[in-house]
Amino acid sequence: MGKIAFVFSGQGAQYSGMGKSLAETSPAAAEVFAAADSIRPGTSEQCFSADISQLTVTSNTQPCMFAVELAAAAALTSAGVRADMAAGFSLGEISALSFSGAATLQDGFRLVMARGALMQRDAEAVSAGMAAVLKLDAETVERLCSAYKRVYPVNYNCPGQIAVAGAAEELTPFCADVKAAGGRAVPLKVAGAFHSPFMARAAADFGLEVQKYTLREPDIPLYSNCTALPHTAANFAEMLSRQICSPVRWQSIVENMVAEGVDTFIECGPGKTLCGLIKKTAPDVRTFNVEDEASLQNTIEGVRGC
Repeated sequence: MGKIAFVFSGQGAQYSGMGKSLAETSPAAAEVFAAADSIRPGTSEQCFSADISQLTVTSNTQPCMFAVELAAAAALTSAGVRADMAAGFSLGEISALSFSGAATLQDGFRLVMARGALMQRDAEAVSAGMAAVLKLDAETVERLCSAYKRVYPVNYNCPGQIAVAGAAEELTPFCADVKAAGGRAVPLKVAGAFHSPFMARAAADFGLEVQKYTLREPDIPLYSNCTALPHTAANFAEMLSRQICSPVRWQSIVENMVAEGVDTFIECGPGKTLCGLIKKTAPDVRTFNVEDEASLQNTIEGVRGC
C-alpha cells in the first residue's frame, strides 16, 4: 500500500447538520467541537442545526467547516488511520495546518475565525462572485478572463475545471463567452470573489494576524495552495496571507502528492467535492470521505482492506 493523504475542503461544501453524527458517535470528534465551542460559543449548534443561508455567511462558514473537518480527522486518527501528508483547499488549508501539528487546534480555530471575518468584510465591500468553468482548458479560460478588467482565474481544480472570480456585472457576459467557447459556467454558492485581487486587503490583514501566533514545522508534509509544494514554518505568514488573494493550485497539489507516493486520499469534512476533483486528476488513486458515522466506518474498513 502507498501513502495516505488527508485533505480538507473549502467553502461551498457546507450543509445543515454537518458533523452531528460524528459528534454523537466519536469521543475524539466531540472533543474538537467542545474546543470550538469554548472559543466561539454556539459553533457546534450552528453546524448541527443552522440553515444553509446562515452557514453560507463567510464568517460562519469558515469556523464551522474547520470544526467539522478537524472532528472528522480526529475520529479517523483515533481509529488508527494515519496520514503521511496533508493539504487543504482554501480555508481547508487552515484545517490542514492544525491537523499537521503546525498550529494547535485552538490557534488554528482562532486563525480561521479571523480569516472568515476579514474575507466577509471584503466580500461585502463589492458586488462580486465566483463560477466554475467546465470543459475548457486553462489557457482558454485565462484568455477569456483577460478580456475583462475584473474577472480572474482563481482555482485550478482539475483538468477541465477552473473557478473564476469576478465583478458581478462582468461575470454574466463572461459566462456567455464561456458558453460560446464550448464550455459551461456554474455559479458557486460562496459569498465573495475569493482568491482574487478583491481580497487584497483581507490578505494583508490576515498576514499580520498570522504573525501573532507561534507556528512550527508540521509533523507531516503540508502542501501550500500557492506553490503546490510543502510548506516550511518560515514561510507560513507569507503563504497563508498570499493564499487569500491568489489562485489555489489544487490540481498541481494532487499531482505532486501522487508523485510522492500517495495512492489513497481521504477527504475530511462535509461532502465529497475534493474526492471528485482528485479522481479527475489522478483516476487510479483511491478516494474516501469522512463526514458522518457511516462514512467514517466505510473509510476505516476500506483503508484496512487495501
